[in-house]
Amino acid sequence: MATKVYIIYHSVYGHVEKLAEEIKKGASSVEGVEAKLWQVPEILSEEILRKMKAPARSEVPDISPKELTEADGFLFGFPARYGMMSAQFKFFLDATGSLWNKQALAGKPAGFFFSTASQGSGQEETAFTSITQLVHHGMLYVPIGYTFGAGMFEIEKVKGGSPYGSGTFGEHDVGQPSELELAQAFHQGKYFAGIAKKLKGSQ
Repeated sequence: MATKVYIIYHSVYGHVEKLAEEIKKGASSVEGVEAKLWQVPEILSEEILRKMKAPARSEVPDISPKELTEADGFLFGFPARYGMMSAQFKFFLDATGSLWNKQALAGKPAGFFFSTASQGSGQEETAFTSITQLVHHGMLYVPIGYTFGAGMFEIEKVKGGSPYGSGTFGEHDVGQPSELELAQAFHQGKYFAGIAKKLKGSQ
């Protein structure tokens, strides 16, 4: 049976969504892994989104908390808001109380990817503040560490991401992460999928 990896994200302007698409490609490149994209429901009104000049949402389906139990692992993506996940993503996780009560997600691997407005605005801190969500559910945090190799040490070009997960910056080319950021996202998907597959095989 295939290992199911759910890539679940919230994206307003497209940055996180681009990373999610590349992560899916990476995860799908691992034999025996089935990767699927999901969005968390948007809680802002259409009027507010128009005022924010947000583009129309893609056709990627919204996920409900109960559907989380179908997956073997998760990669959660969101824009940072003051060093934390976006309210939309937190709202979704706040609705997983019944799963927490049964520890239905315990033992499942999970990781993060991000978008921030600048280099010092949460590429690592957002991971710190998000790990608590995994801990209370008993999930296993899977960072990418320095497995991306030379790309982790790039200092000549602006590059999001960190050992905690892939990332991008929302201020350059709206909705278009750099080639290096996309490469890191692909790597994260592939690396994570390999671990999720091993964990499922050991059960």
